Amino acid sequence: MASRAPSALELPERLWPGPRSLRAQEQHLLSSLAAVQTLARVIRPCYGPHGRQKLLVTARGETVLTGFATAILGALELEHPAARLLRDAALSQAEHRGDGAAFVVLLAEALLVQAERLLLAGLPRAHLWEAYSTATAETLALLPSLAIRSLGPLEDPFWVLHSVMNTHTLSQTNFLTKLVAYACGAAKELDGSFHPERVGVCTLRGGHLEDSCLLPGLAVAGKPCGQVTKVLSGARVALFACTFGLANPNAPASARLTSPADLVTFRKGSEQLLEKQVAQLATADVNVAVVWGEIEEKTLTQADKYGIMVVQVKSRRELVYLSEVLGTPLMPYLIPPVEPGKCQQVYMQELGGGLAVVFEWECLGTPALTLVLRGTTTEALRGAEQAAYHGIDAYCQLCQDPRLLPGAGATEMALAKILSDKGTKMEGPNGPVFLAFAQALQSLPATLAENAGLAVSNVMAEMNAAHQAGNFLIGVGDEGIINVAQEEVWDTLITKAQGLQAIADVTLQLATVDEIVVAKKHPTHQPDLNPNPKKAKEHPSPVGKKSFNK
Repeated sequence: MASRAPSALELPERLWPGPRSLRAQEQHLLSSLAAVQTLARVIRPCYGPHGRQKLLVTARGETVLTGFATAILGALELEHPAARLLRDAALSQAEHRGDGAAFVVLLAEALLVQAERLLLAGLPRAHLWEAYSTATAETLALLPSLAIRSLGPLEDPFWVLHSVMNTHTLSQTNFLTKLVAYACGAAKELDGSFHPERVGVCTLRGGHLEDSCLLPGLAVAGKPCGQVTKVLSGARVALFACTFGLANPNAPASARLTSPADLVTFRKGSEQLLEKQVAQLATADVNVAVVWGEIEEKTLTQADKYGIMVVQVKSRRELVYLSEVLGTPLMPYLIPPVEPGKCQQVYMQELGGGLAVVFEWECLGTPALTLVLRGTTTEALRGAEQAAYHGIDAYCQLCQDPRLLPGAGATEMALAKILSDKGTKMEGPNGPVFLAFAQALQSLPATLAENAGLAVSNVMAEMNAAHQAGNFLIGVGDEGIINVAQEEVWDTLITKAQGLQAIADVTLQLATVDEIVVAKKHPTHQPDLNPNPKKAKEHPSPVGKKSFNK
C-alpha cells in the first residue's frame, strides 16, 4: 500500500515556532470555519453522479426535490456572512462556467480545515497567506499538463457532454445528450464561436422524456394573455422586465382628493396615461410584448385595442435568451425600445397537451433552436432542464478551450500526489502548506467514493497506489476504481481552473478573518405625517415620544 500524504498536524516540527495555548486548541482559530463546515455538510451528500437528493422547502413554502448544489445554494437564506461569501463564490462559478458550485464549497471547506490545523501548529497567518498563494499558483500551473484530450472542431461532442450530463436525477442520459449535442452543433457559428443563448430550453408537463424534440426558433412556456394570439408576419418584439402597466403601482403615495370630481379626474388621468403608454408601443410598430412581471387588466385591454400580442414568461432567463437572439434590450419600464426585435412570426403551439409560444424566423436564417423537454412530473422536468443547461454551458466552455482533464476525482488525486512530493522536499512554511493542500484535494475523491456507497479507505488506498505508480487516469467509479479514459469521464480544463481560482480567493479571504462584527440594527422611525406644524407640536408622533422618553 502506498504511503498517504501526511496532514499538517503530523508535521509540527516543520512549522514556524509560535505560542500555542490550551485555549487556542479548544476553540476555532478561524471564526468562519463552523459556518463553512455547516454549509459543506448540506452540499456534500449531493456531490458527484451518485449524490443524493434533498427535499428543499423554499422561503415561499414550495417543496422542491433536487440534488443540484446550485438550486440548494440559491434557495438557502443564510445569516452568517462567511457562509454567504462562500455561497456567492459558488453561485458565481456556476453562473459563469455552468458547473462547479459543489466543487467550490467542498474544496474551500477542506482548505479551511487544513488552514486551522496549520494555525494550531504555530504557523503565523501572514505565512499561511503567502504559502497558500504559492500552492494555488503551483496547482494552476500544473493543470494544463494533466490535459490529455481535446475536442476537435468538427468532432461530435456527445462523448464529452455525456459525462457532464450524467447526473443522478436523469434516467435517459443518452437520448438527451444526443439532442443537446445536435442542437449545440447546429447553433455553432462558422468561425467556431458558440453563444449559449442561441439554444433555448422549454419544459412542458406531459408525455415522457423520449417525447422531447428540437424546434426551429425560440420557444417559451406559456400562452398569450389577451385576445391577440398570433402574429403571422413582420413580428416586432419588445421585452419588458417590469409590470405591464403603470410604473410601480404599489409604491407608497397619498393622493389628496377633496371632492368626487377629483376622484373622477384621478381615474381618468390613470386611464389616459395607460392608453398613452400602449399607444407609444403601437406608434413604434411593436406588435408583440413579452413581459416578465404582472399584467394589469386595463393595460391588456388597451393592448388588444391596438392589436398587440402580450406574452407572459415565467423566468428572467427566457427573457434574456429572447434579448440575445432578437437583439433588443430589456426595458425596465413600459416604453418602446429604440430598435424592437424582429422575427418572421410569433404563434402559440400545442405540444402534447402543453402550450408554448414560438418565435420563428425564415428557415434559412433561423438564429436559434429550442430544446422542448417533456416529462410527467415537475421534478423530472427540473432535473432534465438542469442537465441540458449543464451540457450547453460545457459546450460553450469547450468552444473557448477544448482541452479536457481526467474526471471522477482523478485530476484531484494527481494534483495531490504532485504537491505532496514537492511538499516533502521543501523547507520553511511552504512544505507543510503544500502537504495540507494535497490533503484537501484528496477529500473530493473520498466524497465521491462515500456517495457511491463504497469503502472509502479501500478506494483511497487503491487510488493512492495507482497514482504513486504513475497512473493518473485512475478515478472513482460505480463499483471501485476505474480508468477514466476507458470510461470516457472528463472535466473541462477551463471550468476546473476557474473553480480553483475562486476557491483560492474565498479561502484566503476567510482565513484572514479575525472576528465577525455585526453592526447594531437601528429601528426605522416612522415620519410624522401631520402637515400642520401647530398640531404637530401639540400632538407629537408616538415614535418621537417613545425615543424621547428613553
